Amino acid sequence: MKQSEIKEMSVEGLRKQHSDLKLAHSVTPLENPLQIKQARRTVARLATELTKRENQ
Repeated sequence: MKQSEIKEMSVEGLRKQHSDLKLAHSVTPLENPLQIKQARRTVARLATELTKRENQ
């Protein structure tokens, strides 16, 4: 995901997506478990962006 896309997203939406993926994977294994890893990293990138905004 590009940095410009991250700036437009909300934290709540990404965290919900991440938790939904984790739940779906625990019930029935996902075809691509790397989706969980990608979602987690996107949440971390967004948190970093929010910290940058607060410090400016």
